[in-house]
Amino acid sequence: MSDKKKRVVADINITPFTDVVLVLLIIFMITTPMLSQHQIKVNLPEAAETTETSEDKIIEVSIDKDGFVYIDGTQFHDEYIEQTIKDMITKYPDRPVVIKGDKEIKYDLVVKVMDKAKKAGVSKFGLAIDVPNNKKNS
Repeated sequence: MSDKKKRVVADINITPFTDVVLVLLIIFMITTPMLSQHQIKVNLPEAAETTETSEDKIIEVSIDKDGFVYIDGTQFHDEYIEQTIKDMITKYPDRPVVIKGDKEIKYDLVVKVMDKAKKAGVSKFGLAIDVPNNKKNS
């Protein structure tokens, strides 16, 4: 009987650790989509009139002032743009591609992105513009 009293328990209880890890995983799963939405700052050119498009029905290609290309909020290198757009229009064949090019970039870069999208099989294009507040209601 005295042997049982002197015995040390060496088991580690990992249940509290597992609970904390699962809570952190849930927090990251909820906050990550919020962080990736609309983080690309693009200064769009202005125009007097525009047609309304629902943003969840488009494939958004943004080009920032430094010339970096983002597809639906994720940055892609030039050599992967065509394949990425091809994969997206395979999933969503009716969605148009809307290019949001910063007004400070060269027009040539917008044309190159449009050319890659056309090679990927896109048939519907749009260019995003910024409508000034005083002209929206007229």
